[in-house]
Amino acid sequence: MIEITDDAIKKVKKMVLDEKADGKHLRIYVEGGGCSGLQYGLKFDDNVHEDDEVIDCGTFQVVVDPMSMPFLEGAQVDYKDTLMESGFKIQNPQAKSTCGCGQSFST
Repeated sequence: MIEITDDAIKKVKKMVLDEKADGKHLRIYVEGGGCSGLQYGLKFDDNVHEDDEVIDCGTFQVVVDPMSMPFLEGAQVDYKDTLMESGFKIQNPQAKSTCGCGQSFST
């Protein structure tokens, strides 16, 4: 399972309002690319497929496709907004190495 922190939930709720994405789901996925081989992606999506993993966050759902789930098992999705860093951060126990920006990883 993936953990979504309270700070990440608050940010997504704000984004739903700002981007008028009410009724959409936050899709978290892994795809090839990035400087370490695999990279994370987040986007709003209208669809939930029957084989998606669904995480209920109250006013919205996070969905993960079955190909991405093994790479994200046990991960924590957080949101930071400080002078040193800003954005969604994924702490992933599956990652053997990551790039400097934290957006790509290898297993």
